[in-house]
Amino acid sequence: MTELMLFDSHAHLNHPKFNGDWQDALRRAKTSGVEAVLNVGYDIPSSERAIRQCLEAPEGAAKLFASVAVHPHDAKVWNERVADELLKLAKHPSVVAIGEIGLDFHYDFSPRSAQFHAFGEQLEIASQLDLPVVLHIREAHKEALEIVRNFNGSVRGVAHCFTGTWEEAKAWLDLGFYIGITGIVTFERKAENVKEVAAKVPLDKMLIETDAPYLAPVPHRGKRNEPAFLLSIARTISELRGTPLEEVNEITCQNAITLFRLGTRLTGKL
Repeated sequence: MTELMLFDSHAHLNHPKFNGDWQDALRRAKTSGVEAVLNVGYDIPSSERAIRQCLEAPEGAAKLFASVAVHPHDAKVWNERVADELLKLAKHPSVVAIGEIGLDFHYDFSPRSAQFHAFGEQLEIASQLDLPVVLHIREAHKEALEIVRNFNGSVRGVAHCFTGTWEEAKAWLDLGFYIGITGIVTFERKAENVKEVAAKVPLDKMLIETDAPYLAPVPHRGKRNEPAFLLSIARTISELRGTPLEEVNEITCQNAITLFRLGTRLTGKL
């Protein structure tokens, strides 16, 4: 493995901020050593777009896979029709996960009752289809953990953009989940929890992600984030852990391949 062997396990190339150049962003990602990107949906239109982009991804760029879901911010729109639409989308060959789903008690853009309902039903879909989940949990780890435990190990996945405490991270690890580390780990302020978790979590249970177009890492702060910036996150994790960069890249890339069951769907060298 070379030091440039990276997997961006969470990005939103389906976001309007990428309308003009998402294909070029994939090419830049490949040039920067990113072999693959998970294109994450957050409502039905963005999930449809994520799938369509997988079909339109250019040759010679980073490989693109899709995740489909209704975000907790939009849980208020969840109903039987939306559930049926999501189930159909989730069966597309390019879809490798359900997400991002979860609970967000920081913004509470949807009533908590609606968040609980949409979260539970999407976990059911993931369990039914045997797909991993990409979790968005903010100020609701206790509640989310309780819901996931009720599935008795039938769901697996990643706690995306983790900003909780080390104790909360350990609770997710105990359930077999991976922990997703974003560019927040590079920030100088308000990143203590993320730095601690990035230093302590077993490397074979870590994913790295840009969450593009959000959370651009140092030294790209103030810019639109994109998968090509993933190496900056990996370098900071390497420094925090005292682990060679090549090892961070190789193991986190393999973790994503394992979680999303990609195997031979990527190039042989992966």
